[in-house]
Amino acid sequence: MKLELIRELLQHQYEAALATLAHCLKACPDASWDAPVAKYPFSQSAFHTLFFADYYLEPEADSFPSQAFHHEHPSLFGDYEQLRDVEPTSVYTREQLAMYLRFVTEKVARSLDAETDESLAAPAKFPRKAFTRAELHVYNIRHVQHHAAQLILKLRVDAQASIPWYRSGWEDRFLG
Repeated sequence: MKLELIRELLQHQYEAALATLAHCLKACPDASWDAPVAKYPFSQSAFHTLFFADYYLEPEADSFPSQAFHHEHPSLFGDYEQLRDVEPTSVYTREQLAMYLRFVTEKVARSLDAETDESLAAPAKFPRKAFTRAELHVYNIRHVQHHAAQLILKLRVDAQASIPWYRSGWEDRFLG
């Protein structure tokens, strides 16, 4: 399969998954923003989703905290509790998550543009991820969609919200 085709299909599926998450953030009523989704508040679940999308878009785990965006927004990342075996305690505003979503969405293209046939076939450089970099991208998309589905369920139960299906790419038509 051609590298450009792989990059394109991965970008389209990242964008569709992130558009689903964006719709959840927009559709969440104030009363549900800090209400639990399973164990954690809605805003924290959304942050977790973006945090790990950002993390796995890096070439390797060690480069993650050195990003300029992280240095410019220390209140978002604190001590990187998401990477430690501790219960997360931070909650986030809509504005913080919208900003982080924009950053991650833009990062997708940069990350995929940097991939080569060799890098995609190489082992992923992340703890406990014993597969290729190509599979890490698929794993990352599935992780975003997994948590977006949890948020969708919360919105359907609490607010009878209907979240559309984003099949491929970013679709502004649903986001208003």
